[in-house]
Amino acid sequence: MIIMKKLILKLKNKKFAGIILGAVLLSAFTVTTGVRTYTLHRPGTETQTTEAELSALEKLLDEKYAERRSVLKSLPYPVKPAELNVLAESAIAIDASNGNILYEKNADEIIPPASMTKLVVLYVVFQEIATGRISLSDTVPLPPETWACNMPPHSSLMFLGKGQLVTLEELMLGSAICSGNDAACAIAEYVSGGMENFIARMNAEVSALGLTKTHFVDASGYSENNMTTPREMAYFSKIYLSNYPEAIEKFHSKLSFTYPEEHNLPWEDRALPRHQDFSNGLPEKITMPIFQKNTNPLLGTLSGCDGLKTGYIDESGYNLALTAVRNGTRIISVTMKGPGSNTKEGQEGRVHDGTEIMEWAFNTFMDYKNPLLLRTYKIPLVYSKHRRANLVPAYRPEALTVPIIAASNKENPLEEISINLELPKILRGRLLSGQEYGAIEYYLGEHLLERIPLVSERNEEKANILLCAADFFASLTLF
Repeated sequence: MIIMKKLILKLKNKKFAGIILGAVLLSAFTVTTGVRTYTLHRPGTETQTTEAELSALEKLLDEKYAERRSVLKSLPYPVKPAELNVLAESAIAIDASNGNILYEKNADEIIPPASMTKLVVLYVVFQEIATGRISLSDTVPLPPETWACNMPPHSSLMFLGKGQLVTLEELMLGSAICSGNDAACAIAEYVSGGMENFIARMNAEVSALGLTKTHFVDASGYSENNMTTPREMAYFSKIYLSNYPEAIEKFHSKLSFTYPEEHNLPWEDRALPRHQDFSNGLPEKITMPIFQKNTNPLLGTLSGCDGLKTGYIDESGYNLALTAVRNGTRIISVTMKGPGSNTKEGQEGRVHDGTEIMEWAFNTFMDYKNPLLLRTYKIPLVYSKHRRANLVPAYRPEALTVPIIAASNKENPLEEISINLELPKILRGRLLSGQEYGAIEYYLGEHLLERIPLVSERNEEKANILLCAADFFASLTLF
């Protein structure tokens, strides 16, 4: 009897203990569920994505999405190829904001760039200025090999001469406006201590940019052994203007240049007559101010045109890298092997082709910019350690190229832009960094212009069974 009572008491104690344990577990689960529910709706301080996680994401996205690393690319929607009356043998036109190719004609033909080479010269100078090693105000020495009288025959000239005092900024103006071969030579000597070193630097720079068909043997563009293609010159021009937008206003948009001015002459030469006779060749000392118009014939005539650079040698024909901007949309075009038996005819061809391409481009396309959508989206996350998943755009285009021809309202086609934001209300469990979980879709009417994936910013690991159970009930409050 006593043994039976002890057994009953023991069983009662175990039952009580079980009840207590069950109550504790239920309370813990209830509290956990409450906390998980609260933080799901009102998250506190969240764990920041680490630099290592962000670096791994960038590498993954670069491998997965070509759009991130492509300087030039096809339009993200189908279009009928344009039929333009372009006289040059090779040409290309791109949207400068995103590198979308709008038009091309034999764009991969290898042709000497001629004086378009000087764009790369200026690019190298801007890089050196950025390092602080040199500045625009530097006075640049002029050794004899930089004087105009020692340049090859039929060279474009800035008219550098013995004893002149010239700044690096003036040399850049002379290169950009009047395409001075002497200016390019002086820059090369100053920046790299010699032409060979400077040419090696130019080739290293274009190689680093991924240009495989562009190569230089001189800095002026005089040699027929310099090589590029319209596609690669457009590629370079986009990078040049993106990295150094100040080059447009400071150098390429100037309508004219006069050199030498009085301040460019040494004191002993300022009393000399400013008029000189060049009929028997150029003298070592040049004291006469020479006015030259910008070699770009579309400056001041084509609406919105503000650069870039011409080029001509017999082997290249009449080349032109051109840019213009209207209503926030910038177009870059490159035409090479333009026709003409003399400068007048060559310039007429440049004007014709530049106008034909630019007017068509601006009448056919315009840019749409909405950077506010290209941000981080925080999505509620359950069955995982963190309470929010960060979704970020796989790539961030500066602008979308909108086909005006597809809009019913040609005057203001951007009014027809609509956006579909594909965002999950909730995400569950394990997520993979770089995996797509949403998207931003841009439409013009019913036409899909571009779809930008939204991807997880980092890996998210699945939570333990208790947290998953709590999240099951917590997630019910979202619906």
